Order: sequence, then structure tokens, then C-alpha cells
Amino acid sequence: MPELITERTLSAPKGAHCAVGIAHCFTVRGAFVSLIVMVQPADRAKQISYKPKISEIASRENQWLKRFRAALSGEFGDDGFVGVEGVRLVEAALGSGLTVDALLISDSGTRHLSRVSPVLARDVPVLQTSDKLFGGVANTRAPQGIAALVKPRIATIENLLPDAKLLVVLVGVQDPGNVGTIVRAAEAFGASGVVTCPAGEIGTADPFSPKAMRASAGSSLRLPILPAVSSAVLLTKLGTSKIKIYAAVAAESSAATSPLLRPWEIDWKIPAAILIGNEGSGLPAEFVRAADARVFIPQAAASAAVGIESLNAAMAANILLYEAMRQKSTSRESRR
Repeated sequence: MPELITERTLSAPKGAHCAVGIAHCFTVRGAFVSLIVMVQPADRAKQISYKPKISEIASRENQWLKRFRAALSGEFGDDGFVGVEGVRLVEAALGSGLTVDALLISDSGTRHLSRVSPVLARDVPVLQTSDKLFGGVANTRAPQGIAALVKPRIATIENLLPDAKLLVVLVGVQDPGNVGTIVRAAEAFGASGVVTCPAGEIGTADPFSPKAMRASAGSSLRLPILPAVSSAVLLTKLGTSKIKIYAAVAAESSAATSPLLRPWEIDWKIPAAILIGNEGSGLPAEFVRAADARVFIPQAAASAAVGIESLNAAMAANILLYEAMRQKSTSRESRR
């Protein structure tokens, strides 16, 4: 358990008494104790911001700071919590319905409390430290002074595949910025979820790492994600599903015998999985062979002797995801 830290109460409701500790606050009237009524999600916009009890941390060796330092550096602890930093990501985390272990603010970061308090559960510990100590645990060059420990939802194959309409499978995508951007696009364009797996010995960047989380703009906290699945397990499960598999390739890069299609030649209205490969080497041969078809994105003719070889992995995924959404939207409009 984290070491004891000093607590102070900024304010409390008139006539109310808060029990010692951070976890619970009760309103006491005479001999009776009544719990504060929870506001339903639909009413959160109308929720009156409250001023939480804040516990001060003055030591660099404090156990909470050690946990935040590890989480914000990208360590995925045994407890399943990851670190999110910055007011937008923290707001997304607090409002996502996920389990939040603690909120950390710096002295200058207290200005963000009014923004996040409408989505801050009252049992979440709020910790405050100096700007200097916060800078020692932050993972950004210009910290905003606010961070949280949150437990993301980890999907399973069993609960992801049966109802999947559109899956994005990242195979050896190493750049966490690309991973986060693809997750963000997947949510924006209506994908059911994202799966990551290695390409041989080349792993895919952790979608819950700090850089990937920032690039996802909070989508990693909302979209079902199944990380680090073995390629053998994934290909077996996809092969026995009713999902069509499309391998994203460069037009000239593969000698496979499966059809080679343009994005608009695919019927994205039926369940599908898009396989996106490594930024340099693309998809491993076994993934291309397992696909029902290959898909490539035509490019304009090169205007110079040395032109663009292929699109960035995130850009290619965005184009394919947008075409899938466009077809589904057009289909819905035509049925009206």
C-alpha cells in the first residue's frame, strides 16, 4: 500500500462530515448516514463540479509518485494500470467508465480540476505535488500538470470476433505514433476493435504506451483492443470465423494468388478484417496467404525518377477505414 500522505479538504457540503480517508464521503444527519446520490452518465453535463479532498505529496520517494513514474514511462504493471498524462487524455480517461486508481496534479495543474471534476468519481484519490516533482514523473517535455492511473479494457478473442463488423489487425507496426493514429481512425470510422500481433520477431508497439495513447487522443481507452496475440492463434481464429480477411499490400509487392483489389472493389458492408503490416517490410507471407484477398491503394504516377514507394501504414489504414465507413453510410442512406 502507498505510504501515508497528508490530506487536506478544500471544501465540504454545509453540514456534512467526511470520514477519514479518501475512498468514501458520507453525509451525516443525526444518527443516520446517507450515501451521496450518483449522477447518471446522461446527466454528467449537468453535474455540479465538486471540490475533492486533496492529499499532498512532498517526497520524491513517495510510493504513489513511484507508481506514476513507472506508468508514465510506459511500464504496464501487474495490476493492469497504465498512465495517462495531459488534460485531454485525463478527461477522456475519467469519463470513459474505466477504473481509475488515482489522479495526480501539480501545483500549477490545479487549474485543470474545474474541467475534469464533472467526470471525476468521488472515490478517486486526488494527489497534489510540486511542479518540480511532477516534472520528474512526467513523460512529456512540457507537462500540463495532470495525470491519472487507469485500467484499460483488454478485449479477448472470444468477445471480439463473434460480433465484429470491421477489425483492424496490426502486424509488426513498430511506431507507437502509427499505432495510436490507426486506433484513433478505427474509432472515428466505426471499426469494432483493434488487434495487435507480432510479425515474426518484430513486435507491434503497445497501444497503451504513452506515445500511442497520445496519438490515439483517448481512442485507446474507448475502443476494444486485443494486444499481443500470437500470429498462430489469430490466424486460426480468423480462419474459422465468418470474417473476410483483406491484406493491405503494395500492388507490386506480393506474388500471392489471391485477388488483388482496390479499396472500392471490396464489399465492406459484410464483416471484414484489415491486416496492416510493418512500416518497412509489410505483412509476413503467412498473413498474405491467409487473406481472402489483397487490397492496394493506387497512387498517381511519380513525377520524378525517385518517387513515393508506398503510403505510410497509418495513412493506408485511414484510407481503407474511410472507404469502409463510406460504403456502409451509403448503404444506410439508400435504405431510407
